Amino acid sequence: MSSNPFAPEEPDVEVVLDALDDDDCRRIIRRLDESMTASEVSDTCDIPRSTAYRKLELLSEASLVDEEVEVRSDGHHTTRYLLDFETVHIDLDDDRDLDVRVERPEQSPEERVATLWEEVRKET
Repeated sequence: MSSNPFAPEEPDVEVVLDALDDDDCRRIIRRLDESMTASEVSDTCDIPRSTAYRKLELLSEASLVDEEVEVRSDGHHTTRYLLDFETVHIDLDDDRDLDVRVERPEQSPEERVATLWEEVRKET
């Protein structure tokens, strides 16, 4: 269990395995070296835009990518995606069931404050 109360819960092992078993998801992981929109992912990975959205949703459910909203002055906000893991561990627990643990990059103080603020907003 994480000592950080704002750390995301560990995803379901089946969801993580499904994402990692998918060729398009692995291609996205390889190419997502900076935050991108779904359209940019589609172009960079040479996959249809509808596929990019589905695969990004799968990666998000697996807690392998994070979504951030880019606020634009024209009111047309967009979602950007970025990798949110460094390592995925799959282990056997005491009952010999598979257990997943995702190691995440260290957050800067600004990112920790933003995460805290986001959690506070969700609770109010």
